[in-house]
Amino acid sequence: MKDLPELTSPRRTRRRRCFTAFSMTKKKKYMKKNLFHWCFGLLLILVSYNTKAQTAHPRFRAIAIAEIGGGHVLFTEAAKIWLNKLAVDSNFTIDYITDTKPITKAFLANYQLFIQLNYPPYPWSAEAQAAFADYIENGKGGWVGFHHPTLLGVFDNYPMWQWYSGFMGGIMFKDYLPGGTSAMLTVEDKSHPVMKGVLQTFTTKDEWYLYDKSPRPNVHVLASIDESTYDPPKDKKMGDHPVIWTNNHVKARNIYIAMGHFPELFKDDNYTTLVTNALFWAAGK
Repeated sequence: MKDLPELTSPRRTRRRRCFTAFSMTKKKKYMKKNLFHWCFGLLLILVSYNTKAQTAHPRFRAIAIAEIGGGHVLFTEAAKIWLNKLAVDSNFTIDYITDTKPITKAFLANYQLFIQLNYPPYPWSAEAQAAFADYIENGKGGWVGFHHPTLLGVFDNYPMWQWYSGFMGGIMFKDYLPGGTSAMLTVEDKSHPVMKGVLQTFTTKDEWYLYDKSPRPNVHVLASIDESTYDPPKDKKMGDHPVIWTNNHVKARNIYIAMGHFPELFKDDNYTTLVTNALFWAAGK
């Protein structure tokens, strides 16, 4: 005898359908929740990996030297804040030293860029001088110098570093304009990568250095100032007064920037654009 089919009441059928629908809804919610957690976890892994990758593989490593205290301390402090932010935003590292004692060939081999933040060219040991000259002459890294590197002469009983004078265009420091003077700066080589995005002319302020002669015959001038626009007017003048230049007679990419006395410079878009360009160009990045 065949088994009779089980009879199901309409009420029981509705219950089963409701239970099945509820189970499916709960299952979908559970799957969505798990999917969200999985995606979120994957995102955290990717962010962590990317952060570690950036830290482990910076675009380049820079070393900056700046003396402690002195008349340029406010500029140096502002520069460090600005440089540290740029380093984080642009994925490079920057270390700081306050004298030339650590500088050897082995030490400089760790860095692709040397930044001279208002550090003069005279209290260097013989070993540091030799290591730096080798670094520049053989293109082992780039160099950007601000303001103080052209304080060339006999200071604090240190003789003038003749090689460094040649590196800066064969000049010797003669005088300066104390207190700060505004002047109109004119870009002479607008095609140079360092000048990208910088206005052709703009007014800037500094304690301008004056030299025994213009470095122009020995360097490639990128910008100069018009001494007739001094505000307030000054009698001390060079005539031809370059303030940004590069020495093409060495293998290292190098830029000297005369402006580097006042911290307010880092509020000037032309200046920060110039410095950013200089750093990445000199580092070869």
